[in-house]
Amino acid sequence: MRHQRTGKKLGRDASHRKALYANLTGALIEHGRIKTTVTKAKAVKPLAERMITLGRRGDLHARRQATSFLRSRDVVHRLFADVAPRFQDRPGGYARIVKIGPRPGDSAEMAYLELVDDEYVAAQREERATAVAEPEPETAEPEVEAEEAAPTAEAEEAEVDEAEAEEAEAEGAEEAPEPAAEAEPPAEDDAK
Repeated sequence: MRHQRTGKKLGRDASHRKALYANLTGALIEHGRIKTTVTKAKAVKPLAERMITLGRRGDLHARRQATSFLRSRDVVHRLFADVAPRFQDRPGGYARIVKIGPRPGDSAEMAYLELVDDEYVAAQREERATAVAEPEPETAEPEVEAEEAAPTAEAEEAEVDEAEAEEAEAEGAEEAPEPAAEAEPPAEDDAK
């Protein structure tokens, strides 16, 4: 029986309504988020979720069914290649409706129809995560640089001391080893 299966008419005839649903669903798949009226969003949401389910199936028959509804090979390719794999582990509920208030012109209730794990939402999530995580790497990097710089300075001092010792041995001067001995105790003080 097909009782109570009419759905919303939206003031359009059947072909116009079918084209509207296909266009809105294609725009949602392509952009991840669309702004429309609440009534249209409620009518399109189940259709969009059905298309994502077809994309999750991924077989040839599902691709042909999606193409017959969406009427665009580019959108179908994006659905099967990009959108559906993101929802592979999700059992349903791929889209949400977020009400945003009345439209200024005619006071129609407006809403965002968006994919739950959309790139836009994921990008915002990443931005928040990097904003929180940024202070930690910044504080860690200067410590690493200071540790790397310290052995380099000590190595340069050791090379200079060795060069002076070699020059002193070559000249046969007895005073050269005494400054080298004096240079070692400050190095011990630095280590403390």
